[in-house]
Amino acid sequence: MDTIVNKVAESGLITLDLEDFYPKDEILGFDLKEYLFMGMILKEKDFRAALQNLNWEAFRDKQVAVYCSADAIIPLWAYMLVSSNLSGIAGRVFSGSTEELRKQLFIEKIREINSADYKDQRVIIKGCGDLNVGEYVYVEITNKLTPVVKSLMYGEPCSTVPVYKKKN
Repeated sequence: MDTIVNKVAESGLITLDLEDFYPKDEILGFDLKEYLFMGMILKEKDFRAALQNLNWEAFRDKQVAVYCSADAIIPLWAYMLVSSNLSGIAGRVFSGSTEELRKQLFIEKIREINSADYKDQRVIIKGCGDLNVGEYVYVEITNKLTPVVKSLMYGEPCSTVPVYKKKN
């Protein structure tokens, strides 16, 4: 009787699933639009009063993106006031949208990967998944691994697209 051999398992390929690095932190947005007078102007006195009455505990240990979704000119001190109120409460305060913050967190997780773990290895970056992994993550992981890997591929072990091969 013939023995079934798992050639993929014996190939020495390492599959890296980028979804494993997807940020799991809770991200909240702080939209300055909510504090604009007539949807256009930020009045300092009213803004300060609103911030004073805000329940900042809702942001405890959260990743907070501070932005303005309205087409308005926001004075820079407004961002500083929000940030100072979140200081010591939020896990992080970020200037930009919640998606930009998620992107930043994702990139940071990729950069934390220990490249030495992949030295001279044949690595496959998993192609399909349940989460929307942006192209920026694929660029980041390629930049991270090409200096150290023997080869880098995209896809699944049974069907890969060669991306990089170390020259001897």
